[in-house]
Amino acid sequence: MVALGWLVLGLVFVDEVLALVGLGVYGWSTSARWLLVWLLPLLGMLAWFLFASPKARFGSPVVRPVVKVLVFGLASWGLWAAGHHSLAVALLVFSVVVNGLAQLPPIRDLASEAPRPAAR
Repeated sequence: MVALGWLVLGLVFVDEVLALVGLGVYGWSTSARWLLVWLLPLLGMLAWFLFASPKARFGSPVVRPVVKVLVFGLASWGLWAAGHHSLAVALLVFSVVVNGLAQLPPIRDLASEAPRPAAR
């Protein structure tokens, strides 16, 4: 079960990266592509860092899932708006499944028990 847990947590990370890529794809499809292609992923990363990551400064049991849904939802919407309909649906389904599996108690506990690097 531990190997499956780490696999799921790895897929959660891949899902987060794919969401940033989705935001970048949408940015590229707009008329202000040179600005939005890097600005939208940067804003998504900042929102994730401040509100949704495990060590988020402003994260809470209510805010964290709301921001996750917003980031994944906006990334999927961006792919849809850019004309990549099948990729948008695939990202949305993948996000729901992987993040749902990550909420299972053994996997959630595995993530919280991960060894932290020693402070110097």
